[in-house]
Amino acid sequence: MPEHLIPPVFDENSKLLILGSFPSVKSREINFFYGNPQNRFWRVIADVLGCDLPDTTDKKRTMLLRHGIALWDVIASCDIEGSDDSSITNVVANDLDRILETAKIERIFTNGGKADALYRRYCYPQTGIAAVKLPSTSPANAQYSLERLVSLWSVIVKST
Repeated sequence: MPEHLIPPVFDENSKLLILGSFPSVKSREINFFYGNPQNRFWRVIADVLGCDLPDTTDKKRTMLLRHGIALWDVIASCDIEGSDDSSITNVVANDLDRILETAKIERIFTNGGKADALYRRYCYPQTGIAAVKLPSTSPANAQYSLERLVSLWSVIVKST
């Protein structure tokens, strides 16, 4: 059963929390979020924030924190086949209190339907904060163009 070993990105100035489901194989290899170059997360966030596309882990972390964004995943550990969210079973959720007790999170966003369903099932009962579901930036979500993702994800800047 893979465990989530990537620490969350947040500080006391974080106002928004973006939650994925569980790190992909590539993300687990590089020990940072959205490590698959085909995943459009970093391109979408950079476009939405009006930033250059960050090319290192430190630049990605800095971009998020500079804009008051925290980033983590719903799942601490689970059974999963490769990076396929639809295969996730035996979920153990992350304890979001470590973020919520430090940062003044005003809004929570989920990256895709699986993250949203898992958040509602495992985390919402503890947090009491409703999440806004955004379309997945995964390459498996081919029905959304980059432009459409950027348009829909722009709601995060309206929340800051």
